[in-house]
Amino acid sequence: MSYTLLSSPLQGFTDYKFRNAFHKLFGGIDTFYAPYIKLNGTLAIKKSYQLDLLPENNTAIELIPQIMTNDANEFLFVANYVQQLGYKELNWNLGCPYPMVTKRGLGAGLICDAPKIKDILTKVHNESDILVSMKMRMGYEHPEEILDVFPILDTFPLKNIAIHARIGKQLYKGGVNLDAFETCLKNTKHLIYYNGDITSVASFKKMQQRFPSIDHWMIGRGLIADPFLPSMIKNNTTAYPENKLELLQEFHQILLDQYRESLSGDQHLLLKMSSIWEYFAGLFNNPQKTFKKIKKAKSFKNYQLAVNEIFTTEKDLIFRKS
Repeated sequence: MSYTLLSSPLQGFTDYKFRNAFHKLFGGIDTFYAPYIKLNGTLAIKKSYQLDLLPENNTAIELIPQIMTNDANEFLFVANYVQQLGYKELNWNLGCPYPMVTKRGLGAGLICDAPKIKDILTKVHNESDILVSMKMRMGYEHPEEILDVFPILDTFPLKNIAIHARIGKQLYKGGVNLDAFETCLKNTKHLIYYNGDITSVASFKKMQQRFPSIDHWMIGRGLIADPFLPSMIKNNTTAYPENKLELLQEFHQILLDQYRESLSGDQHLLLKMSSIWEYFAGLFNNPQKTFKKIKKAKSFKNYQLAVNEIFTTEKDLIFRKS
């Protein structure tokens, strides 16, 4: 069975700089989702969102924009904006689990409000021809919440529903609930994509065996923690490429150079790179030791020294995990 690999959007990580560098060096992802656009009550698109979606910044990849909103007028405004850029689809985020979002009735916090979801989709489908897809958790408090929404979603011509197999209040803690996800498959007519805890070739194969009808698979945090993963899945191998270290170094350097140009001041840059190294460190034999070197670097010069030390002294230890 053929399948499609998708990059789940991660706010603060998978912007166009990351996506382009990833596609150039690693590949394996068929379609990328852009981090969500959030308007904060004003009908204006922030410059960072504009840059992220500009077609000239995404020439080599297939990209789908995403919105986070609980307001139909915001949805229509963003739909019109992305259509002007040439996009035909807009993904609606009902999956973000963070309390600062969910407490405002956004992301996973909106799943329990089926009437509002219906009102928004009704207005959007009546007043726009944008193709709508969804990205959802199974609920915020319990996984049955999504089951109350499916009868409403089934009345709309959605392209697909990507489901992260957790509930919102879990954040990313604990395991995915595969039994609840299987229940979702039995309770909607829509095409379902799977998302959640694809972190290795072995975990992907286990998911494939469990859900043979799924042909679209979304990789989120696993994409940053191991950039080689999508291509390894596509090539059905657990072997890293011979030049793995050089590729990771080049990827890091591209991101460092581009973020240094766009971020204001070294402290912002160090915070950005530190957040990326929280994931990268897991590729090394001693993740805590590796990340500690990054965290101790309080200046750009010391950061560079720390990175050089990691890639030099630990090169024989990298990628030892199965």
